[in-house]
Amino acid sequence: MELQSPLTGVVVEVVAAEGASVLADAPVLVVETMKMHHEVAAPAAVLVRDLTVAIGDQVSEGQVLFRIEAGDVDGAGSASAGDADPDAVRADLVEALERRRKTTDAARPSAVERRHATGLRTARENLAELVDPDSFSEYGGLAIAAQRARRELDDLIDNTPGDGIVTGIGTVNSELFGDGARAVILAYDYTVLAGTQGIRNHRKADRMIELAEELRLPIVLLAEGGGGRPGDTDQSELFHLVVPTFRNFARLSGLVPRIGIVSGRCFAGNAALLGCCDVIIATPEATIGMGGPAMIEGGGLGAFEPEQVGPVEMQVPNGVIDVLAADERDATATARRYLSYFQGATGDWAAADQRLLRAVVPEDPKRVHDVRRLLELLADTDSVLELRPGFGRTMLTALARIEGRPVGVIANDPSHLSGAIDSDGSDKGARFIQLCDAFGLPIVSLVDTPGFMVGPESERTAMVRHCSRLFLNASTASVPFVSVVVRRAFGLGAQAMTGGGFHAPVLNVAWPSGEFGAMGVEGAVKLALRKELASIADEAEREQRIKELVAAVREQSTALNMATHFEIDDVIDPAETRGRISLTLRALPVPGPQPGRRRTLIDAW
Repeated sequence: MELQSPLTGVVVEVVAAEGASVLADAPVLVVETMKMHHEVAAPAAVLVRDLTVAIGDQVSEGQVLFRIEAGDVDGAGSASAGDADPDAVRADLVEALERRRKTTDAARPSAVERRHATGLRTARENLAELVDPDSFSEYGGLAIAAQRARRELDDLIDNTPGDGIVTGIGTVNSELFGDGARAVILAYDYTVLAGTQGIRNHRKADRMIELAEELRLPIVLLAEGGGGRPGDTDQSELFHLVVPTFRNFARLSGLVPRIGIVSGRCFAGNAALLGCCDVIIATPEATIGMGGPAMIEGGGLGAFEPEQVGPVEMQVPNGVIDVLAADERDATATARRYLSYFQGATGDWAAADQRLLRAVVPEDPKRVHDVRRLLELLADTDSVLELRPGFGRTMLTALARIEGRPVGVIANDPSHLSGAIDSDGSDKGARFIQLCDAFGLPIVSLVDTPGFMVGPESERTAMVRHCSRLFLNASTASVPFVSVVVRRAFGLGAQAMTGGGFHAPVLNVAWPSGEFGAMGVEGAVKLALRKELASIADEAEREQRIKELVAAVREQSTALNMATHFEIDDVIDPAETRGRISLTLRALPVPGPQPGRRRTLIDAW
């Protein structure tokens, strides 16, 4: 049998001489073409006969190189390629594995010890709890800081692994939603140059942001770090003002969910990315600011410790932080939980005895109710995640599930300003509507409000503009509203809570405790009948007349009377609320991946 050359080239090695015995797949000749060496191997265990070429000979594709014939090849000839030792590790692989080892926490015990001494965990420790086991595919782990002009390569390899950021793709909540529950991870590593943003650090972030956009993957950002890094030397840019990271990350607003987690210090560029996130989850020791102490002092604004710049005591009530976690472990668990609402419905759920809802609203119309207790009873057990509880306290915003289906909830909180909607509450509710609309979550509105906050002090907060944000965002949302009036629904505030008007929701029902009107009943009586009341000289008689008029108006403003005029869809037993919401949502299309965007952005505020 003749063996022909599979390609054109030059013979550079003769492995088996004339008459040699070779095993199957063992090389006989090596031919070079286009600077690559190609083995010409025996197809079976054979003897080599009539070898016609030597080293240096030019051969053409199809040219006969030698003949082969069967023979006794036991114990003779070259070893077959199939006999290679699977445990053998070549020198190049040894080098690569060692380089990868140096990117791990285990290779940097001193840095890890210093980190733990602050009471915080490393980026990789947080990452291990954030993503599902063995699911993380790292990108750019071998990158080092662009400082070769002033530091030795070994120093950079040992001390700047990943250039201060761990990036990759992993699954989150795959036990609930399968292997498709992937997310992009950007984890700034404070043990490397204080988590600052360097040249390759930015390139890694840009690469992952592009993949998130292309693959429509959510992003989880562990944002701790000191901002831009001045020490990189291997560069052509002057001040890095052409870096696309911030623009590209901001462009993902409304396209994919973006979750920010922060512990420790987060300043400047790191804080700018954090502020672009849909939600910010922080730990108690976090401090967040658009400039760190050095920048503040350099601007002549005074000397401060990092913890004075933007502590959680400041950033929770002003609305920067959405969720204050107990610690880093709780923060990563909260991030997983938050992401789950945007990954789909769950099959397993439980709920409280819905008859308990009948007692949530007191019979006394002036007694406040506990709106959080109401929501905990209404939603699936342990499914409520409240956002920004310390900000805009007249308005509750939360993610929850009803029969496994994720929903957004807005609700008036009568324990603060009696549920009157102020500027901060308006902003909070409006932005939350944007969030739900962007990612297809139906909105459940629980209404108990005397309306928008009024008065000179309220107007100082630009109330006219802020309250209108509720109307603008609700009326332009593509997701359905389901409204439940649990007690008061007065004036423009009530209309804003129901998507702009009482027939704007796909379902608008009331509990028997519901009260309706253009404004509060007592205020309406005093305003409409001011002259009549002023004519009653006796104060006690005047107060008695007011009570009579209020009672008469209140009888007209009941939920049952509103239903007879078909200004609401129904009056229901509070125990039926969950069932009515579920029936309504089941009749609607199940949200899923959508081409393009539902809205252009989710406000940072």
